[in-house]
Amino acid sequence: MRKETAVHNNASQIKENKMGIQPINSLLVSMSLPMMISMLVQALYNIVDSIYVARIEEKALTAVSLAFPVQNIMIAMAMGTCVGMNALLSRHLGEKEFEKADSVAKTTMFLAVCHYLIFLLLGCFFVRPFYYGQTTDQTIIRYGIEYLRIICTCSFGIFLQAVFERILQSTGKTFYTMITQGTGALINIVLDPILIFGYFGFPAMGVKGAAVATVFGQCVAAVLAVCFNLAVNHEVNLGLKGFKPRLAVIRQIYFIGIPTIIMQAISGIMNFGMNQILMTFSDTATAVFGVYYKLQSFIFMPVFGLNNGMVPIIAYNYGAGSRSRVVKTIKLGVMYSVCIMLLGVLIMQCLPEKLLLLFEASDTMLSIGIPALRIISIHFALAGFCIVMSTAFQSLGYAWCSMINSICRQVVVILPAAWLLSLSGRLELIWWSFPIAEFVSAALQVSFLVLVCKKVIMHIGEDQEN
Repeated sequence: MRKETAVHNNASQIKENKMGIQPINSLLVSMSLPMMISMLVQALYNIVDSIYVARIEEKALTAVSLAFPVQNIMIAMAMGTCVGMNALLSRHLGEKEFEKADSVAKTTMFLAVCHYLIFLLLGCFFVRPFYYGQTTDQTIIRYGIEYLRIICTCSFGIFLQAVFERILQSTGKTFYTMITQGTGALINIVLDPILIFGYFGFPAMGVKGAAVATVFGQCVAAVLAVCFNLAVNHEVNLGLKGFKPRLAVIRQIYFIGIPTIIMQAISGIMNFGMNQILMTFSDTATAVFGVYYKLQSFIFMPVFGLNNGMVPIIAYNYGAGSRSRVVKTIKLGVMYSVCIMLLGVLIMQCLPEKLLLLFEASDTMLSIGIPALRIISIHFALAGFCIVMSTAFQSLGYAWCSMINSICRQVVVILPAAWLLSLSGRLELIWWSFPIAEFVSAALQVSFLVLVCKKVIMHIGEDQEN
């Protein structure tokens, strides 16, 4: 037997002891907690980023808010592809198909480079028309071009970070992803004021400084993730000697990943459409919407961290044929997610003014933002349930359920509802489109759950029993 195979078999035994035997509650906590902490730090740096940008002036905050749809699509490409890799890689490890696991990881590295080249071109040629298509305010356009061009042309960091962190997650090494994400976020937080306002002898770069701090933090996190994989991740062989991308593997990755890409990209489209509706009222309304998204990330990010811990557990035990462990993981995920979201509701309902004042909110922004935060946050608990269900569907190979749900929620319901409510001329009514859409989404997820239970979950482990 080859030495490489022996190493793989030894590693697989270690992994079996953890993913296949350890009690689900402690396993889910140990897998998810590092990710939740690192994503909380990431959410914090998103908030801090906007807090410092808001101190430049409100139009700078509006410009950064308008850039969010493009950043969202970038994240969609990175995260969606890695979701496909994560589910496949963990499943192959559960099935003891180690060469297939290696091929999936290497192919995703190749795809990350391809994604970066796309955004490099977009950064060079698309940023200016993107802003001119949204506003005629030259100050907002100038700030926006300065910020988004750097984010796009230097996006190699976020794509490589995503791939190598997800490889660590797929093999259960979430502690190291906490270090990489936390380090990148902390670097961003420290550099933001230094580069934006020009402290310690650095030139004052304004919104450019915010962009540079962001991409530099991503690059450092990517380098750390590569180093950790090479040093401690022996379950997957990442050597590229003789590697050639195979269309069949790419298809498998995107079969699972494309629904996530579409879901995340649709979120960007929804943001773009909502910005256009809000701009008909005022620039400040758009800034409030941008602030909301920064604040809600601090609540949603821990749930996404929980989901990242769930994916390899569900996928591994699905491959290993353990139905009870799959079901228990989903139930615990829902419970923890809803609890986190209820805490978010409490914060948004009780402290909206204090949260908005972090962003140098004017009286006008407060008058718009306080009712906005209270109305939108009503749907958070339902959103927690829907997010966990989407993750479970993707891990079990039914990612199309999540995709359909996302399309219905963000395109079929939110935007039309927001537009119809805007016709009343009352800005505060627009925010009700979010709770309305979430109720529709929850109903759809319940129907999809019944389908997936009948088609997949009830049949897990039947091969082993037979």
